Amino acid sequence: MRTFSTVEGLPVISLSSGEECGHILDLFYENGSICGFMIDAKGWFTKHQFLPVSAIKSIGTDGVMVEHPQDLKPITHKIKNCYSLKTGKKKLHGTALLTAEGEKLGLLEDVYFMEELGTIIGYEVTEGW
Repeated sequence: MRTFSTVEGLPVISLSSGEECGHILDLFYENGSICGFMIDAKGWFTKHQFLPVSAIKSIGTDGVMVEHPQDLKPITHKIKNCYSLKTGKKKLHGTALLTAEGEKLGLLEDVYFMEELGTIIGYEVTEGW
């Protein structure tokens, strides 16, 4: 089990070439499952890229391993329809968590996920202001 905050900023490394492909910026999810991660691709004129969960070989404390740099994909319209944790219009970070009775519990700070399954299993909530 991991939190996104422990993965955020880690370099993405290609096993085939040893090349650093970028760093993890954000997490995309849909229906409680992680779709993948947003990567800040290296280069002057490159846009952020999408790393699908299925392309990840392992996640360590010092990096995320993929087989090939080609495993990173452009962020398409379909992926833009997923929710993100930290960026975009549909971001989850900082949203209020309410009880069924409408009582505010706090603000969502982080998510816990099972890296093997790619499922979100918990949320970290702060009291906020």
